[in-house]
Amino acid sequence: QAEEELKAAWSQQAGQLREMERRERLLRSEVQRAGEQLESFKTQVMQVCSPSAAGSSGKPVTEQQVIEKVRQISDENQQSHEREKSLQKDLSSRLAKEREVSANIEVFKNSLQKLQ
Repeated sequence: QAEEELKAAWSQQAGQLREMERRERLLRSEVQRAGEQLESFKTQVMQVCSPSAAGSSGKPVTEQQVIEKVRQISDENQQSHEREKSLQKDLSSRLAKEREVSANIEVFKNSLQKLQ
């Protein structure tokens, strides 16, 4: 009877071990697939950010390269917004001056007509 119990325990543990091995294979497969997806995503980001740089060396794109490129684009975007604000301010100033000059011209025209 002890031998039968030992065989049953061994069989149960062997089944658990096989299940653990199966889960490990699944996890390894999922980790590999996630790594491939990450590489694909990084390459896609670099292609969008800098088409000429992405994949030109044949080496995988590093996270640092992606971060630097995204940071560069963010900085350029911020500079662009600041430039746009500056141009809007200049435009508003010039329009105000133009309205002032137009008003002065109207006053001058009226004065000239009264003198004639």
